[in-house]
Amino acid sequence: MKYIALLRGINVGGHKKILMANLKALFVSLGFENVQTYIQSGNVVFDAVSNEDLEHKIHEALKKEYGWEIPVFVRQASDLKSILDRCPFDGEKKEKCYFALLQQSPLVVDIRDAASYRFPNDEFVITPECVYTFYGGGQGKTKMPGNFFEKKLKVAVTARNFRTLSKLIELAEAK
Repeated sequence: MKYIALLRGINVGGHKKILMANLKALFVSLGFENVQTYIQSGNVVFDAVSNEDLEHKIHEALKKEYGWEIPVFVRQASDLKSILDRCPFDGEKKEKCYFALLQQSPLVVDIRDAASYRFPNDEFVITPECVYTFYGGGQGKTKMPGNFFEKKLKVAVTARNFRTLSKLIELAEAK
């Protein structure tokens, strides 16, 4: 089965540096097949035959190899394609959208609380598995910092832009 792993917080600002060749080798050592990395931000496309707890398995291997706590998000490629296809934004907004993937579904009360916030030029839609965000003034000028949804929804979050998510799905579908 095709999976995509998204590691949060590696190779950002010179912190928690992991070479993609080493990351690929780690995934191969875990018994995964057709392993392919994409850009330096911790994106891995791979095949796994077991439906074991892949997030835990990868997290523990990274912790053992590097000594860091690295949140790991693993989704079937088909699930990420569905998230991409359900994006509530159209056209240019969709192509400039960020997809904040949630490690687990937040509580309804936390979704309601987070949804009550409004930011000039920014739009977002919260679902149980993803927060779709559009930064009208650009991500660098938003008043909605990257960890805003993580704090408000009380779940781990990692974000990828439309281009990266689309490419990962393309790579998974090509194998």
